[in-house]
Amino acid sequence: MYKIIFLMAGGALGTLSRFYVAGLSHRFLAGLMPWGTLVVNSTGAFFIGLFWGLFELKDVSPNTRMFIAVGFLGGFTTFSTFALETMNLLKENEFKLAALNIFANNTLAIIFVFAGYFLAKTILTTLKQQI
Repeated sequence: MYKIIFLMAGGALGTLSRFYVAGLSHRFLAGLMPWGTLVVNSTGAFFIGLFWGLFELKDVSPNTRMFIAVGFLGGFTTFSTFALETMNLLKENEFKLAALNIFANNTLAIIFVFAGYFLAKTILTTLKQQI
């Protein structure tokens, strides 16, 4: 039962965060390109990499992992929205923007997963050296 509560709480917070981050991105970055989804997917990828790196080095309870990785970040990232927006670009014959959307979302997500992961490793190594 606790796992479901952690999932629901994380998912709700992740969804609200996605709504606000995507909205801010759309407000500041105008145009046909779905920038809000790109920003959300990239930052979500970064944070899942960061937390995964931390989880490997620090004993974190299953409920905390569930809350962060599955709940919050699952509610925050918007891959299904990415797919829908790409389909809509293709339907509007915006082939170059659709290709850019696919390339940018996938490439940046992979880069940011690595960035988050290696940042976590660097932070923990630095902290261990200071102790």
